Amino acid sequence: MSFTVAIVGRPNVGKSTLFNRLVGKRLAIVHDLPGVTRDRREGRASLLGMDFQVVDTAGFEDDGGDSVEARMRRQTDMAVSEADVALLLIDARAGVTPLDRHFADHLRRLPTPVILVANKCEGKAGAPGLYESYGLGMGEPVPVSAEHGEGMYELFEALRDHAIKAGALTADGDDPEPEEPAEGEDGEPDPTRPLTMAIVGRPNVGKSTLGNQLLGQDRLLTGPEAGLTRDAIAVEWEHRGRRVKLVDTAGLRKKAQIYDAIEKLSVGNTIETIRMSEVVVLVMDAAAILDKQDLTIARLVVEEGRALVIAINKWDVVDDPQTALKRLKDRLETSLPQAKGVATVTLSALTGRGIERLMDAVLDTWTLWNRRIPTAQLNRWLEDMIERHPPPALPGGRRYKIRYMTQAKARPPTFVLFATRPEQLPESYSRYLVNGLREAFEMPGVPIRLYVRGGKNPYAEKDG
Repeated sequence: MSFTVAIVGRPNVGKSTLFNRLVGKRLAIVHDLPGVTRDRREGRASLLGMDFQVVDTAGFEDDGGDSVEARMRRQTDMAVSEADVALLLIDARAGVTPLDRHFADHLRRLPTPVILVANKCEGKAGAPGLYESYGLGMGEPVPVSAEHGEGMYELFEALRDHAIKAGALTADGDDPEPEEPAEGEDGEPDPTRPLTMAIVGRPNVGKSTLGNQLLGQDRLLTGPEAGLTRDAIAVEWEHRGRRVKLVDTAGLRKKAQIYDAIEKLSVGNTIETIRMSEVVVLVMDAAAILDKQDLTIARLVVEEGRALVIAINKWDVVDDPQTALKRLKDRLETSLPQAKGVATVTLSALTGRGIERLMDAVLDTWTLWNRRIPTAQLNRWLEDMIERHPPPALPGGRRYKIRYMTQAKARPPTFVLFATRPEQLPESYSRYLVNGLREAFEMPGVPIRLYVRGGKNPYAEKDG
């Protein structure tokens, strides 16, 4: 059965950003100018294995008559009435406004159930608005950051009961269960579909030159000037029979150095390309390896859950390669632990030296990013990890019990750990498990996500 979720709220609270996040594509236009969205926009969404129809709506305006705003309002009301559940979005950084209160009262009178979602909760700036939103009387708010992808598991939890009621999810399979590959398959995605690979980095590090070298033709504009590439240019080609969609992007400078409006649009385009890619090749200049901006880009790639490969360009002019490589590895260990063991390839985009090794690293990393671990094997490993290093005792000396682990999804590898009092499991123990997963199942360099939740094990009866 179908399950429909409508996203509603006053203008400029991040509805279209959340819509794009859920559908996994930049389908809705996002802009700071209020009122960009006027019509209802629908898309197929997926959240930790739960598929549903999501509707982006125009911002709620308190207007009547036959004005444009009034007609937009009627469209939004229709979307809510046709949905199984509505998400009332507020901007936690701006706090609860009179318009938020007005439309919370309006939605409360409608038969459609409503979930209150506090957007822009990344960092501490959204905390006051989050606490203030309890006063709307819409129940406990779900804190998210649609822009950064934070809070998506909590949103899944909030939607789950409604999905079960709508028949879109079964009560005994209410948590995402990994799909077992068909007989004779190894669990990898369809190899006939092109692998999407983005080339990113600071301006003038040789991204377009590298793209041309991979394509074997001068397809992308190059030159000594920084910032020649403005749009994300996508080109498909084949590497050893494997279709690859290469996307060359505009250089990413420090935010404080961006003044030009076109460059701002280009940067936005590049960031969106990262989100939509499978493997991201971060190109660095050998003369300035892993400076602060490189780290910022690398962290963005990992936070978005993309597979990361580092390419150090202009390696043919490095005087002391061994020292340079050691400095890079040390910096990665301390500054990017969430992608420990990331593949690093030295090359020269101008001469083509190292290009084959780069594509080998891309394909190997892509395979790890798509990795699925059988449930039985995963839980045998978990028992061994707990035996070697049990979790710390709870207050009062009680044992902290870890019941079960399952892989919710791949791309990136995402795991759910069932335990008593999940909120009390130390972050250090979660890191211990993530590092153990990376080492035991040979997943260097790819982001690994681990969610801890309580409740009974939904797989206990199935697995005996």
